[in-house]
Amino acid sequence: MIHQTHRFHGRGSFRFVYQHGQTVRGPLCTLKFIRNSRRDTYRVAVVVSRKVHKSAVVRNRIRRRMYEAVRKQEPAITRPYDLVFTVFSDQLATMEGLDLQQMVCRQLQDAKVIDTKSALPDAASHAIVKPKER
Repeated sequence: MIHQTHRFHGRGSFRFVYQHGQTVRGPLCTLKFIRNSRRDTYRVAVVVSRKVHKSAVVRNRIRRRMYEAVRKQEPAITRPYDLVFTVFSDQLATMEGLDLQQMVCRQLQDAKVIDTKSALPDAASHAIVKPKER
């Protein structure tokens, strides 16, 4: 899970990003971002509407998976940005972890939040539990 210092607090921050931020649209979600010179690190929020899925369990699963995908890109995010991911498809709940991570990485690269030199995650590094060596 992403650390508390990297999360948004309050609606004023959201409003500023929505009014002044730039947008990168993806197939399943949208990234709104803006550089924040008042902070030392980045902040992330994931917005999943009830229109996406009725069940709060599924919406929270999508939110947790998105936070984890951004957390894995944390070393590549060098400047303080405010990032808001707006999800508009429930496919993210059942999507393969590697595909989700690559989608988030591509959106962050399109927004120039991370360098294009940073590699997309490979299949061996996305597993939570490493397979046993024989």
